[in-house]
Amino acid sequence: MKPAHDIRNTFRKEFSDWRVWRARVLVVAFAALAGLAVVGFSAVSEYAFARFFSMYQAVWWSPLLWTPLCTAAIVWMTRRYAAGAGGSGIPQVMAALEPVTAPDKQGLFVSLRLSIAKVLLTTWGLLAGLSLGREGPSVQVAAGVMLTARRWLPERSGVSAHGLLVAGGAAGIAAAFNTPLGGIMFAIEELSRTPEQRRSGLLMAAIVLAGLMGVSINGNGTYFGLIHATGIDTALIVPGLIVALASGLAGGLFSRLLLASLSGPPRDWFSRARLRKPVLFAAGCGLAVAAIGLYSGGAVFGSSSDHTREMLAGAEHEPGIFFFLKFIATWLTAWSGVPAGIFAPSLAIGAALGNDIALLLHYPHAAALIALGMVGFLAAATQAPLTSFIIVMEMVDGHAMVLSLMACAMVARTVSHVLSPPLYPNLAQAQLLRLPQASSP
Repeated sequence: MKPAHDIRNTFRKEFSDWRVWRARVLVVAFAALAGLAVVGFSAVSEYAFARFFSMYQAVWWSPLLWTPLCTAAIVWMTRRYAAGAGGSGIPQVMAALEPVTAPDKQGLFVSLRLSIAKVLLTTWGLLAGLSLGREGPSVQVAAGVMLTARRWLPERSGVSAHGLLVAGGAAGIAAAFNTPLGGIMFAIEELSRTPEQRRSGLLMAAIVLAGLMGVSINGNGTYFGLIHATGIDTALIVPGLIVALASGLAGGLFSRLLLASLSGPPRDWFSRARLRKPVLFAAGCGLAVAAIGLYSGGAVFGSSSDHTREMLAGAEHEPGIFFFLKFIATWLTAWSGVPAGIFAPSLAIGAALGNDIALLLHYPHAAALIALGMVGFLAAATQAPLTSFIIVMEMVDGHAMVLSLMACAMVARTVSHVLSPPLYPNLAQAQLLRLPQASSP
């Protein structure tokens, strides 16, 4: 027979051990610091891109010199001083969570030093006008801040480095997008492999707190503003299915292209050139991005959030052009080797795809297809449909599109899974090659 629950003994155990409460206070405090770090990262990166755009507007041809020079310098600095800060940042956190990564080697992928380098180098990339986002890098930044807490945690605290990494990485998404629920789902869907039952509540509270730091400072807004979707009825079924299939196809190809470019043995001349002369190759990618940006009238520079807001407002838009240019510019930016995320660019690409289909089909409610395109392409590129669904759901005014967004995310992810293996787990495996035991004969 199961013994009765003893309230007095349970109360004594819960509140008498100072080590438990010290651990809780430290985790909560570092979660707040992680949220503040991401908020500060967002502020400086937006300021840096604003300075680039002012330069571009003053001297239209300046990106042809500025962007390739900065791209080459960023890659040189990354390779020389902070190799672990390259790329998105999500694969590094996943690599640090792998069982083969010993605790003393986690600093190769996640640390406070790498977090600082990630902020500086990614901000420099936006100052250069490259097509990148800060959300993926925010995952590594927040994880580095959270992991620092382990040196002050008491023994037998019950909070492991694995738990801190999961909470920190998810806190990065929560604070970057102002979506605490999205951060929790990201932890479940992408990062958490062995959940800690005893401390899961504490870690979830840390994720929510980090997200609330962003909400309290930036307000309860979203990255691209609020999407006012109307006309959600049976007439949406056919256009919505077309968007889901098209975004799944495009996102799957994008993921496959990134994997071919960033992992595995070099099979083409460009990849071999990247291996032999990475800094010169980065300059070439930067020049290409600058040329594409000039051709687009500046629309593809940065995360393209302003262009997406204009689409949502009904601005004139030529079908196909921005989608293709942003797709190529984001791929070239990632291929160059600079610290760069793809979340915000993927949302912009998906929004353009949805808007293009609305124009081609003469569908009167473009905002609905834009929202579906955003969730579909992001879900296909990352193969994280639930995280993508929650992030975009936060942007939609009302709940009429909830089921449509969820269905689109699942369809797009299924199509992408046929075309490409999961992006981040495979990039994480490439990161593991940097471990000393992986490189030994």
